[in-house]
Amino acid sequence: MVEMTYRQLFREIMFYGTFDRMPVLHWGGWPETRERWLKEGLPPNVGEHAFFNASPWCSMIVPKLDLLPAFPEEILEETAEYRIKRAADGVVQQEWKSQSCIPHYMDYTLKEARDWPEFKRRLQPDPARIPANLDKLIADCEASNRPIIFHNASMMGWIRNWMGVENMSYLMYDARDVYADMVMTLADLTCWAMDIVLPKVKADMAFGWEDICGKSGPLVSPAIFDECVAPGYRKIRQRLEHYGVKLLGIDSDGDVSALVGHWLDAGVNFHFPVEVGTWGGDALALRRRYGRELRVFGHFNKLALERGRPAIRAELDRVLPLMRQGGYLPMPDHLITPGVPLDDYRWYLDQVRQIRL
Repeated sequence: MVEMTYRQLFREIMFYGTFDRMPVLHWGGWPETRERWLKEGLPPNVGEHAFFNASPWCSMIVPKLDLLPAFPEEILEETAEYRIKRAADGVVQQEWKSQSCIPHYMDYTLKEARDWPEFKRRLQPDPARIPANLDKLIADCEASNRPIIFHNASMMGWIRNWMGVENMSYLMYDARDVYADMVMTLADLTCWAMDIVLPKVKADMAFGWEDICGKSGPLVSPAIFDECVAPGYRKIRQRLEHYGVKLLGIDSDGDVSALVGHWLDAGVNFHFPVEVGTWGGDALALRRRYGRELRVFGHFNKLALERGRPAIRAELDRVLPLMRQGGYLPMPDHLITPGVPLDDYRWYLDQVRQIRL
């Protein structure tokens, strides 16, 4: 009997078909994690996926849906330890040179409603947004035997990045119509790109980044989500349905529980990672509440990988019921941390490889 490809397995799992195993997936780690693994025996001239005998989670088609043209980058200050620059999204930020770290955001070009027209001008359809080698990219994706993902624009996370949390929070209340226009502008741009790409390829899912929740919940209230954000997602979902694409996914860290139902109502039915974190994300509880339309990817506590093999085994046992149900793919809920020994990470992958359902 010929074993299913990963793409075939993905479809069977996501649509509750016939499957008896999980794919073995490797996303990646921090640069400091790779530095550690190189010291522990990772060959420097061999790709990590080949070394681990694990697959990337997808093959992705990524049109340029953010600012075009971007703002000119400008170095404002530089020392041996850090640089302060105005980045391509107009944000003034301090970056450290010696460590992997989120920058310190200091100032914004987009601060209030009156600044929006200049950004909206940079979010219009343009042939330069479509990869010049689109046909080859599609052929490579199809040959990979991995799920093919269309990467859509962010409906909330990009706006948060461009404005900062405080400015965006005021905007949502002082100029809600402008916030809704921001979301719909990004949704319209996404649909424009879909109309170019999706007639050429049978995608398995559209997927976008958000990161719009923290440890205390979402940065956009459910009420404002329903009023301002959901219409954009619904427009994208309707366009996907036109092309026969049944999955729409988002990547948001933090406690997403207050928004999951609202996302589902707006057509988002695939969530990464339902992060375990300090708030104890519980995908099983969410599945009991929302049913099989909620698909989950991730949800394996990455910190268990630092705590030794009994902790890794316990974490796999915790998510085993989700594996058996379907609609779930196990993978650490964020990048692998530098505290993870190479041998223990290989052991974790071998445990996934041996699972039979």
